Amino acid sequence: MYMKEFEIRWSDLDANRHLGNMAYVDYMGHTRLGFFEKIGMPLSNLVKYQLGPVVFYEHIYYFREILPGTPVRVSLEMMGLAEDGRFFEFHHDFYDPAGTHMAHGEMLGAWIDLSTRKLTGLPPELLKLFDTVDRPPGFRVLTKEDTRRFAKHPKNLG
Repeated sequence: MYMKEFEIRWSDLDANRHLGNMAYVDYMGHTRLGFFEKIGMPLSNLVKYQLGPVVFYEHIYYFREILPGTPVRVSLEMMGLAEDGRFFEFHHDFYDPAGTHMAHGEMLGAWIDLSTRKLTGLPPELLKLFDTVDRPPGFRVLTKEDTRRFAKHPKNLG
């Protein structure tokens, strides 16, 4: 499991003076970038291969308030990966310094080829980097059908 620590900034607070929902999303995204760098896939590799991450959905479950003045740790577990690396699922947990579980986040995403603007698998040299990542209980091999589990297709107006 990968873990990253954050200091709560004034700009991370909402009108209720606790961590705002967009800060949770930002912290999860920043944790993912740190994880990618740790396994050997820094931003420079994404630029080299013209890859960009696409988020299909992010769900956050809040258990306790996160208040200013207290650092927060955010974990990352890889819960799913397509055979070609095209789709990925990560779960994040938020903890205070005492280890209290404050929130849980789930996200499903994919890689897009920035030149063709189409979803793509990872090049073999990047895909092999994920071989070193732990597969926790519940890990699954993702397929295109997994990206459609909660999809509600839009209706055209007019």
